[in-house]
Amino acid sequence: MKLKAIINRVLPSRRWKIVSIVLLGVISGSGMLFLYVLRAHTYLGDDPSACVNCHIMAPYYATWFHSSHSRDATCNDCHVPHDNFVKKWVFKGMDGMRHVAVYLAKGEPQVLQAIPESSKVIMNNCIRCHTQLNTEFVKTGRVDYMMAQVGEGKACWDCHRDVPHGGKNSLSSTPAALVPYPESPAPAWLKKLMKQ
Repeated sequence: MKLKAIINRVLPSRRWKIVSIVLLGVISGSGMLFLYVLRAHTYLGDDPSACVNCHIMAPYYATWFHSSHSRDATCNDCHVPHDNFVKKWVFKGMDGMRHVAVYLAKGEPQVLQAIPESSKVIMNNCIRCHTQLNTEFVKTGRVDYMMAQVGEGKACWDCHRDVPHGGKNSLSSTPAALVPYPESPAPAWLKKLMKQ
């Protein structure tokens, strides 16, 4: 009963209620269209081709695709935490929003590098997949990212610099990279109209 009274006080007439419903419909419809055009739904899975929704990721996708890691690891296997479900999705959401903010502010560098939070996740995932190699075969032991930061060992990429992305990459260093760019979400009638 209180909710109805609040609604009647904020939107006193039937006309205001109809206008409000139409505006809410337009706003939510526009928001859903915006997310569809951005292909936001593809980020909910583990398909590596989702990463090239953003064109600046093309060289990283291409170099990963031609590496040995492409047979066994997706982007999320290396770039998001696997401790638990909540930590994975919180990190993925926060990192994704940071990427969007940097891209919209046109602040992305020519050559992308992992920030410290991402570096920690990446190294922990190297260790997660290669624990047996490090502890039984080459006997390097377990060196985590924080130990490497204070000089108590090396980060994985100090020795394996070209794994899996082949060193420093940029759009200009791989201009002809063949990657599965997503199909345009524009409807066929609009594409046809644009060609005329």
